Amino acid sequence: MGLFERYLSVWVGIAIVVGILFGSIVPDAFAIIAGIEYAHVNLVIAVLIWLMIYPMMVQIDFSSLKDVGKKPKGLALTLIINWLIKPFTMAFLGWLFFKGIFADWVDPQTATEYIAGMILLGVAPCTAMVFVWSQLTKGDANYTLVQVSVNDIIMIFAFAPIAGFLLGVTDITVPWTTLFLSVVLYVLIPLVIGAITRKKLDDANDHSRLKQFLATMKPWSIVGLLATVVLLFGFQSKTILDKPQAIILIAIPLLIQTYGIFAIAYFMAKQMKLPHSIAAPACMIGTSNFFELAVAVAISVFGLNSGAALATVVGVLVEVPVMLSLVWLANHTRHWFTE
Repeated sequence: MGLFERYLSVWVGIAIVVGILFGSIVPDAFAIIAGIEYAHVNLVIAVLIWLMIYPMMVQIDFSSLKDVGKKPKGLALTLIINWLIKPFTMAFLGWLFFKGIFADWVDPQTATEYIAGMILLGVAPCTAMVFVWSQLTKGDANYTLVQVSVNDIIMIFAFAPIAGFLLGVTDITVPWTTLFLSVVLYVLIPLVIGAITRKKLDDANDHSRLKQFLATMKPWSIVGLLATVVLLFGFQSKTILDKPQAIILIAIPLLIQTYGIFAIAYFMAKQMKLPHSIAAPACMIGTSNFFELAVAVAISVFGLNSGAALATVVGVLVEVPVMLSLVWLANHTRHWFTE
């Protein structure tokens, strides 16, 4: 794991502080940026999100799908967790905490937006960082690639319907046009362009030009993530300074969801008698989130200053330290599984 990935929470934390500080000092500058939008899509944020997502999509090798029939139990596990369990437990926890346990501390409109942000996180399975988690747990890299590729294809068709259903169930008005536009803009188009880029760079299948390109793009991806965080917290600086407990309130159900989903997935993997090299990455995919997509959709659907956008960014802050703790757990329980 590189310096950036290892200390992602630190960089995000610094970006949060910078965003809040500058949002308080120069609010007019953030207001101007917030006004640069088209069809409910903020163009500045869209560019930054693309900087994050595009390099990740280039990493996906769809030729690996020819191996989809090999070791089907591992693929079945990640699909069950990602699409039949995780979105619904996230929606339930959001409703339980913000309509029940925390109801007296958060106004109803803000609570609804927090739930929406959590739902968007829950419906977006991890695409890029899972390769890091797989490597740290000595996972089967090729099989991890198969799992991620299949999930990305399913995400094109399943993200909007599942997100829309859960948002509707939680009494949130669903702007279907914006939701589908977000999927096309932040999943389908980057995925297609990423696949074309990969094919152009890797015709010889020696990965040298591809690796060089990804190394060049990585700093820009980092810039995109941190700049997005700065802007989001700058837009919401007044709310956060008035109610700093909001970050903690959002983090609590997210922590419960993350550890809970991993426990369910890990138990299922053991019952299915999967080898550890497949079980660990499969559980990591189901546990972590494609937070870049969740952030982008939250902004497009609910707005830059929304509680939904804030909830998705808190997901970034929470995810890395939690996932590193789960990597530690997976490595220390390797003996529970076959190799």
